[in-house]
Amino acid sequence: MTTSLPDDVADVLGLILSTDEPVHVALRRQVPHLSVQTRCTCGCGTTYFALNTIDVEPAPTDPGTVVAADAQLYTETGDCPGEVLVFAQGGYLSWLEVCSWSDEIEVNLTTARRWLQPPS
Repeated sequence: MTTSLPDDVADVLGLILSTDEPVHVALRRQVPHLSVQTRCTCGCGTTYFALNTIDVEPAPTDPGTVVAADAQLYTETGDCPGEVLVFAQGGYLSWLEVCSWSDEIEVNLTTARRWLQPPS
């Protein structure tokens, strides 16, 4: 099964999983097989995935639910209003969460794409 993710989700996943860490490499191989199961209705961009695990190998993570990747978001002025987390369950991509730490600055996938600092 190969499906196309919405551009905002695909771009943010690509940025967060761009390192050569074995977990990120394995999770990137799963991305072409992902589909969107649901999205948060508040507009933040949090996205829950559906994945046929028969088509892909699990990433080398703990067997439970783990934060497989994360990145803090920084505005042009250096404020850090939130972060983006990628969760895996049993080694398989499960969801992308957009977290806001500010009541004054809107944080969603659109702003995350602009503010995301590539992992170091």
